[in-house]
Amino acid sequence: MKKKILFMIKSMNVGGTEKALLNMIAEMPKDKFDITILMLEKTGGFLNLIPSGIRVDYLKKFENIRGAINDPPHLTAWKLFKEGKVTRAFTIAALHLVSKVTNDRSCFFRYLLKGYPVLEEKYDIAIAYAGPMEFISFFVVDKIRAKKRIQWIHFDITKIGFNKRFASKLYEKFDNIVVVSKEGKDKLIDLLPNFKDKTDILHNIVSPELIKLRAKQGKGFTDNFNGLRILTVGRLSFEKGQDIAIKVLCKLIKNGYNVRWYCVGEGSLRGEYENLIVKYNLQDKFILMGVDPNPYTYIDECDIYVQPSRYEGYCITVAEARCLNKPIVTTDVNGTKEQIQNNVNGLIVGINADDIYEGIVELIKNKDLRNKFSENLSQQKLSSKEEIKKITKIII
Repeated sequence: MKKKILFMIKSMNVGGTEKALLNMIAEMPKDKFDITILMLEKTGGFLNLIPSGIRVDYLKKFENIRGAINDPPHLTAWKLFKEGKVTRAFTIAALHLVSKVTNDRSCFFRYLLKGYPVLEEKYDIAIAYAGPMEFISFFVVDKIRAKKRIQWIHFDITKIGFNKRFASKLYEKFDNIVVVSKEGKDKLIDLLPNFKDKTDILHNIVSPELIKLRAKQGKGFTDNFNGLRILTVGRLSFEKGQDIAIKVLCKLIKNGYNVRWYCVGEGSLRGEYENLIVKYNLQDKFILMGVDPNPYTYIDECDIYVQPSRYEGYCITVAEARCLNKPIVTTDVNGTKEQIQNNVNGLIVGINADDIYEGIVELIKNKDLRNKFSENLSQQKLSSKEEIKKITKIII
């Protein structure tokens, strides 16, 4: 009999977590698992990439509580007060205060979800996949009936305001914790040593065969640029470090290098980055290309792939660039050393503009080094089979 498994995430926005989930469920044996994806919201550029046979559901009326979860408490309370919902406004404010004092949002989440029944469907495994996100973790524990629960952690918990006390209480109710890199696991165990025995490492999955196939299906670059193309793929956000990349490009151009930097992705900081591009007079040099669910043609056609992130869990775009044998410069964030051997198949640099600049210049000046990295990457046997075996073992 198939195992009934539920993955809970925020949405299907174009991002690394969502892509990792799609890659994983596409590889999971269809004869062993009956898979459901539960989303908070029916949005995202990856919605149409969900494989056939996967059940999709959404949290009903999430829009009624979205603001209370995401917005500052005083704004939520004030909005409710203006709407004449005085009692709810004071309750929200009071529960936020209690949560802050106790470092425990259980009472707050329980109040928001008091109108939500426990899901009727019973599952063998329920996974809080968009992790760590406190609301989703709480919902999986409080509202989903499952024989086994798994908490998935994709991010560097030392960089995201991780609530150690609340997590310690909540994670007791999960049977397993999965972290996507060894460094990520080490940081979790350092904060929560009691969970060492039930914490496992599972790298984000990529499919080399699919990536190579889709690289031949995209539109690619159309600007007829005759210099070296640098590429970064990722959400336009602080943690991805595109602002650092803009400063690096300014220095490259100033020092006479014939390069153009392209960024595939979208995000809340687009306006800020556009202003920064104008400030450094890089309008025709640093190109914000927007979202593309298939960035692989750009990766395949670029000369150097650069990941300027401030922090990561396990960078899936670096893994994708590896699949296409691209010379890579990446910052030293979680999971980097599990993918790149410095000066063997890529360069690992510090999280600052000067170090990224020096790494790129080294590759620009040394074509033989670029070829060496590409050749060494081409000889690596990248496969999702071992990770799928690990996942299956943990889940079953």
